Amino acid sequence: MSGGNVRDVRRRVRSVQNIQQITRAMKFVAASKLRRAQDRMFSARPYANRMLEVLKSLAARAKPELHPLLVQHEGDKVMLVVVTSDRGLCGAFSSNIIKAATRYIREENINETISLTLVGRKGADWFRHRPWPVRHEYVNIMSRVDLKYAQEISRSIIDYYLAGELDAIYLVYNEFKSVVQQKVVIEKLLPIQRLDFDDQEEVLLDHIYEQTPSVLFDHLLERHVETQVFRAMLESEAAEHGSRMTAMDAATRNAKDMIESLTLRMNRMRQTSITTEIIEIIGGAEALVEDK
Repeated sequence: MSGGNVRDVRRRVRSVQNIQQITRAMKFVAASKLRRAQDRMFSARPYANRMLEVLKSLAARAKPELHPLLVQHEGDKVMLVVVTSDRGLCGAFSSNIIKAATRYIREENINETISLTLVGRKGADWFRHRPWPVRHEYVNIMSRVDLKYAQEISRSIIDYYLAGELDAIYLVYNEFKSVVQQKVVIEKLLPIQRLDFDDQEEVLLDHIYEQTPSVLFDHLLERHVETQVFRAMLESEAAEHGSRMTAMDAATRNAKDMIESLTLRMNRMRQTSITTEIIEIIGGAEALVEDK
């Protein structure tokens, strides 16, 4: 084997080692960001879940006409709020959400009545070249989720629903389960679902509210939409960091395996080259002896 081939393999080893250093550093950065994102997510999750339970309970006992956000529309004009990532290198995080959204559109047969609000650059880049209309795009906001973005998104959603332009709104996002597991969720945001009571005991365990239902709904419903959108964004942020951490860990391990394989190949090539040179030297020495 020529020395040039050995140099090529050595160059590849150095290149893979540089990539391994990058992926290892990205893994540690993702782990650090994941801890902060988890703290924010776990703080928001109980409040959002409890608010949803209270509103479902209120909606089950109140007349729908008390607030327009409780009214069930008969049409099929649906909006999906699709929450993806702004950056890549996080495995199948964004592609799983996109696949779930497109599958829902096709299974529900709402190609003609669907519209989209896209949160995250990956989803925006993909759906921009598809036939479904995009009402809003929010990019470069998932690196640090802020409540003001959730308020802006929820305000536009509420306006569309109150104007009768939409009949239902769904959130599509990755729910954080663990560092290695995320679950794609499609949940209804509007209208508020009514709580179904299975027995009389649950009906009796109701809260006593000082304000009238209409006053409560005016105050709580918009806050509820903001909270659910914000929670979905926080869940997605934590899930993205977990997915990136897992992907970079796998990439680091794959780089290690590749370095070992290339090093073994390089050593074999060097050994072959050395053996060939020794054979040539021995052959030349024997030829000199014979000439004498």
